[in-house]
Amino acid sequence: MSNNEDRLLFEKHKQSLKQEKRIVFIWQALILVCFFGLWELASRLNWIDPLLFSSPSKVINLLISKFSDGSMITHTYVTLFETLLGFVIGTLLGILLASLLWSSTRFSKIADPYLVILNAMPKVALGPIIIVALGPGYVSIVAMGAIISIIITTIVVYTGYREVDPNYEKVLRSFGATRWQCFKSAVFPANLPVMISTLKVNVGLSWVGVIVGEFLVSKEGLGYLIVYGFQVFDFSLVMAALILIAIFAAIMYKVVERIEGWLIKHTT
Repeated sequence: MSNNEDRLLFEKHKQSLKQEKRIVFIWQALILVCFFGLWELASRLNWIDPLLFSSPSKVINLLISKFSDGSMITHTYVTLFETLLGFVIGTLLGILLASLLWSSTRFSKIADPYLVILNAMPKVALGPIIIVALGPGYVSIVAMGAIISIIITTIVVYTGYREVDPNYEKVLRSFGATRWQCFKSAVFPANLPVMISTLKVNVGLSWVGVIVGEFLVSKEGLGYLIVYGFQVFDFSLVMAALILIAIFAAIMYKVVERIEGWLIKHTT
């Protein structure tokens, strides 16, 4: 009887979670529809300047035209490739640097003030220096996407390493485990949720870095289209590029969420 009651309670809990997700999704979709509907209405009734803010219908027609002739596919592919590469490199290097800081207390003490200064420094301002150093090409743009997320990844992950319960390491030490074995068996696995949270932040940071890099040097990509659109006063093109950036950033965020769910399911 007790097992049946527990099962029923569990099923009710699952149903309530599904219902809550459904309600949240409906509200999200409703807000999105209302936003684009209000934007279209405001443009048609001249509540906003149609030349400056364009309208959803103009943006959709432009996207259909650009995807049909293949030009938008090329620009989108370039930006996606640069963003994903910068995202992966920035995250991996940040985790590696945080692990090196954890491995040496002296090294972490030496590096701490520099990390604080680098975190406070506007990384976007380094763009011209990076372009001069690496050349006006894909490498400098990917580097911008990576550099903008390395420091914050390092700080967040290293803080997570330090906050792991020291008793875990003491228990492993009592069985003769080395510092590396303690890190591999306790510290690193305990910080997987922190790393996933950092991935969510890095999604936005990587897009910022790559788009700024394309502003400065690129001859193709969504960032280039935004700059070109401003130069020729084609604000429908600017809005189309911004909408594509928002869509792909949302997709990347959802992928990270799925990875987070998978890790939670298989590590708990």
